[in-house]
Amino acid sequence: MKTDKVSVVIPVYNEEKNILSCLKALCGYMAESFCDYEIIIVNDGSTDATEQLFLNNSGNYANLKLVSYAPNKGKGNAVKTGILESTGERIVCTDCDLAYGVEVIGEMADKLSEYDLVIGSRNLTKEGHKGYTFVRKLASKAYIKLLNFAAGFGHTDSQCGIKAYRSKAAKKIFVNCQTKGFAFDLEALMIAEKAGYTIGEYPVSIINHSNEGSKVNIIRDTRRMLSDLRRIKKHVKELDLTKES
Repeated sequence: MKTDKVSVVIPVYNEEKNILSCLKALCGYMAESFCDYEIIIVNDGSTDATEQLFLNNSGNYANLKLVSYAPNKGKGNAVKTGILESTGERIVCTDCDLAYGVEVIGEMADKLSEYDLVIGSRNLTKEGHKGYTFVRKLASKAYIKLLNFAAGFGHTDSQCGIKAYRSKAAKKIFVNCQTKGFAFDLEALMIAEKAGYTIGEYPVSIINHSNEGSKVNIIRDTRRMLSDLRRIKKHVKELDLTKES
């Protein structure tokens, strides 16, 4: 078993269809794989039965923590809240549908022996977009390329839903994050780069496809992202960041 404490942060918003399967799969994997761990569920103002289902079933599992607030503030706020609440040396953030499976959590946590931050990437292997329709795959790749060009990134999949952080890096990054919506990924990476943190990538592929499909609307969210990016660039430029040893 791995000895470093690992914190898994799961942002949730109206996930009543996924929360129980998430708890069963994730808690089982973490108990088998880590000597010390915590799972932090951040309820981002859900209006369905997500919170009640969690409370009714959380007693069946160990090392669970719920952070809940209302109203809904956005995924970026939920991830930031969970990271700042975490106590592990290594932190992995993923979504409630566990789209990339659970084993990748340990694999990406291990990569933190080499990097301060590890980004999951669907674009490093042909299997990364397995199960995507041609149109969705094309739209996803174009979306990432546009955002990376606008942000000045060289990363292959900045918007992938699973990322891992060393605790010190994560907390320094997110205490400076202002973005509450989906553009938080861009802001976190821009802060990480300015702070001088090392960033690696790890190949992932979709294992669990949500029946509801992606919550991202390419046209609407691209416009919103590009608008947010202008504000983020200004904010990051003004930050005074010096990497601590």
